[in-house]
Amino acid sequence: MYGDCQVLSSLVGNSATGNPSVVSPDSFFSSSIPSGFMSSLPFHAFPPLVPKEEGMMGRREEEMESGSGSGHVDGLSCGEEQDTDTQQQQQQTQPSGSKKKRYHRHTARQIQEMEALFKECPHPDDKQRLKLSQDLGLKPRQVKFWFQNRRTQLKAQQDRADNVMLRAENDSLKNENFRLQAAIRNVICPSCGGPAMLGEMSFDEQHLRLENARLKEELERLSCIASRYGNRGMQAMGPAPPLLLPSLDLDMGIYSRNFHEPVAASAISSCSDIIPGPSMPDNLQPFTGGMIIMDQDKAMALDLAMTARDHLYQMCQTNEPLWVRHSDGLEVMDVEEHAKMLPWPVDVKHEQTCDFRTEATRGSALVIMNSITLVDAFLDAGKWMELFPSIVAKAKTIQIITPGISGTHGNGSLHLMYAELQVLSPLVPTRETYFLRYCQHNAEEGTWTIVDFPADCFQNNLQLPIPHYRRRPSGCVIQDMPNGYSRVMWVEHGEVEDKPVHQIFQQFVNSGAAFGSTQWLSVLQRQCERLASLMARNISDLGVIPSPEARKNMMKLSQRMIRTFCGNISSSGAQSWTALSDSSDDTIRVTTRKNTEPGQPNGVILSAVSTTWLPFSHDQVFDLLTDEQKRSQLDVLSNGNTLHEVAHIANGSHPRNCISLLRINASSNSSQNVELLLQESSTHQAGGSVVVYATVDVDAVQVAMSGEDPSYIPLLPMGFVMLPAVPPTSNSAMAGNTGCLLTVGLQVLASAVPSAKLNLSSVTAINNHLCNAVHQITSALGGAGEAQAEPSATLPEN
Repeated sequence: MYGDCQVLSSLVGNSATGNPSVVSPDSFFSSSIPSGFMSSLPFHAFPPLVPKEEGMMGRREEEMESGSGSGHVDGLSCGEEQDTDTQQQQQQTQPSGSKKKRYHRHTARQIQEMEALFKECPHPDDKQRLKLSQDLGLKPRQVKFWFQNRRTQLKAQQDRADNVMLRAENDSLKNENFRLQAAIRNVICPSCGGPAMLGEMSFDEQHLRLENARLKEELERLSCIASRYGNRGMQAMGPAPPLLLPSLDLDMGIYSRNFHEPVAASAISSCSDIIPGPSMPDNLQPFTGGMIIMDQDKAMALDLAMTARDHLYQMCQTNEPLWVRHSDGLEVMDVEEHAKMLPWPVDVKHEQTCDFRTEATRGSALVIMNSITLVDAFLDAGKWMELFPSIVAKAKTIQIITPGISGTHGNGSLHLMYAELQVLSPLVPTRETYFLRYCQHNAEEGTWTIVDFPADCFQNNLQLPIPHYRRRPSGCVIQDMPNGYSRVMWVEHGEVEDKPVHQIFQQFVNSGAAFGSTQWLSVLQRQCERLASLMARNISDLGVIPSPEARKNMMKLSQRMIRTFCGNISSSGAQSWTALSDSSDDTIRVTTRKNTEPGQPNGVILSAVSTTWLPFSHDQVFDLLTDEQKRSQLDVLSNGNTLHEVAHIANGSHPRNCISLLRINASSNSSQNVELLLQESSTHQAGGSVVVYATVDVDAVQVAMSGEDPSYIPLLPMGFVMLPAVPPTSNSAMAGNTGCLLTVGLQVLASAVPSAKLNLSSVTAINNHLCNAVHQITSALGGAGEAQAEPSATLPEN
């Protein structure tokens, strides 16, 4: 294991300019304090708080007699009185320099008798005190002091209780004040529609206006609900339960590692401290209070959930004639056979103006994750997004209709959910859907069933938009296997509005491969292997990574890079993509966004994406882009510089499923400037390949390796997505061949000023870079299909 100094020297020691030194990250946070700082302050001795005057005791006794004073008098507490006679005798026998005080502790009976009298009369007179002292064998002065101290103690307890109540009331008033101030700032003038001028209104009038506006909105909402339901009784409609997005807490169980890399197997309880859950996605459609399943409809929802579960189970168990296997191994559903065999009990009507196309595929895979962990991830929208970052762009749980049986990990739970599904290209529209998700455990067979079915059955009660994609009974059956593995049988079944897609993706989307079961299973396998690698210990191949904690931080940083890349090259979100030419063959799309959030550079970011069909398998392209020697030959990607891997983290069963830290051997390297490249590569035989990378500096890497939070390190990822696909329908010359769709996504910081205007030169430069990248990749792979591979480089005249 390397120390911090060895890490620095390993990162930059082989640079072109020698052995530059790098400042330790500890120096970023160190500070020095002058040695004489404290002594230079003008401190002064404090005067005595209580003057030692002879008349003070008398005044204090008078205060205590009236019920005031502190809880301790003359060093005496309630229940303890000083024996003055004994003290005087002791003072006579002891030297003058020694003044040891002796105290007399009351017996339980004495305290009990005095407490009984105190409850009846807190201020006894002299006769009562004298009688009590005789009965208890005490001196009248001792009884007097005990009652004084008891009254003081009771008053102090009452004061503390009053303080607690007043403090709580004060906090409540502060919160109410803040709420009213915030509401006042948002008051709209009913006459002009602009902000109301509240300067001359009294506080009471402002409060009444706000309350009036709130009641008016409530009345309108109830009126709408009443008109929709007619004469039926309205149910109480509270807001949907708040969505909690905990981190991805995945219990891997005990498993054996079959990775090619020397990775040891070990199990830990959770990785919630390593992989944080995603923040709430922006741009989600607002969910109103009426978008819930009403109480009178919950029984119907559960009945449909049981039907959907049975349909999914039969689709998983039945082969021909329901499923037809194609030559590429993909199983596609026979729609007519499905309609006869498994009719849906509720008639779902389509819009008259839309034609819907059915997509239904099936597949199975073995994943390195136990069933309980998988079920937990599927029932939490945040974890579901983390598990499928390249497919699930957004997800939210709108309503938990039934939480399931307590202590059974979600068995019997039914959720109303929203999701937006994506393909990593702006040329393919995303698919938004509302659906119900049901979970059930079959203990006899040792399986879990996760089934989704459409929410359109309740369209009269749910305020749903017009669906362009309907999720028919889909999902997976999960069965536990030995050593912590699970066998997953997946069925993906949906109806999508039959709208034209860009010709380069038309065959890929219409065949069901884009959103089909193969994509879901391939991503699931890769993510489960990634999480297994994340939690594995005793890994020998660390490179310059000094500790397991540093390794986890580097994986967290790479995960954020992947998630950012996927979110910025698809059609999800509010960003608008622009074509650079009017040609139907042009696949280049560009967009800009102004960023001021941490995690990416501040300023105007220009993104460009292009997709090209290549007559090479995705494995060939993946091998080219992940081989440092071959990649250095591509000038557009390396700028003529060589790459050297200084850190390697195994990330899956394939040798090149890994996270790498690459040093760029550039002539510009110096002791103050060393360029590094963080790269993650991943491939799957059926699902395709991904290579994503971003430049980082040595200081940022050192901060991450030292255990600091890497979430603020700015990343601007770019990369390649390779999907196995037959040639587009328009490319008849390549008909019958299997190649891949290569998507190149680039991001550059066009300006460090967020308010800057984008100029044409930046767009021209990134367009040329895209074209040259595809051209050089095609040439490096043999030159075949170069004409088809090169995208259009034509720019609009203006």
